[in-house]
Amino acid sequence: MQFIHLLPIEFMKVKRSKIIPLIFIAPLLVIVSGVASLSRYFTPEYTNAWPAMFIQSALVFAYYLLPLSIIVVSVMIASRETENNGILKMLALPVSRKALCLAKFCVLVFYLFMEMVVFLVVFVVAGLVATATMGVSETLPVLYLLKWCVYMFLTMLPCLAAIWSITILFEKPLFSVGLNLLLVIPGILVANTPLWIMYPYCYSGYLVSCSLHDFTAQTSDAAFALMPFLPCAITMFALLLFVSTTQFGKKEMR
Repeated sequence: MQFIHLLPIEFMKVKRSKIIPLIFIAPLLVIVSGVASLSRYFTPEYTNAWPAMFIQSALVFAYYLLPLSIIVVSVMIASRETENNGILKMLALPVSRKALCLAKFCVLVFYLFMEMVVFLVVFVVAGLVATATMGVSETLPVLYLLKWCVYMFLTMLPCLAAIWSITILFEKPLFSVGLNLLLVIPGILVANTPLWIMYPYCYSGYLVSCSLHDFTAQTSDAAFALMPFLPCAITMFALLLFVSTTQFGKKEMR
């Protein structure tokens, strides 16, 4: 069975899961609380209201809530095969283990994309309500919001690969969730050290921290440098994805 045929099958497997309601929780929680805490400081003469609200909401979201929600989604996708020994039945078919793993990973990437879309939509709605309530007439910076949301999505991909590889390596969901949680928690600490570039769990949070630096310093993309981040992130992503594809199904076949 080819990869292109596996994708719709994998989406059908998670069609009736509770993943869709789950990806609404983190954006709603962080945006409503973040925008509400800032909106009371706005005045009709306030400038840069949108960047301030975005940074306030995105910091906690990028460092913690987004990775944590992806951990849960990753386990839910993987568990669809482990229930009733479904993975053994799947592996008994003429299906490539690597192609099956990549198809599941693509489903995970899709839900990451959906969560970022939800984050953007909820943020815009909450921001419009906050600015209208406080009489702030600042124009909605669509390109600014889109740019940073796309950046957050792209920088989250290596973390996604790390979460997925750990989910594949550990048979017990409790172990994979626990280890991923332990790796997410120190992300904000590692982001403040030179080792951040080797730690995918802090990439998105570090990006938002850089946007905070740009906002307070009144500069443009001064803190976040693509080199040597880009080659390192691509290498980490490829390596972690290689680990997951080569190890997928091995423990079940023993």
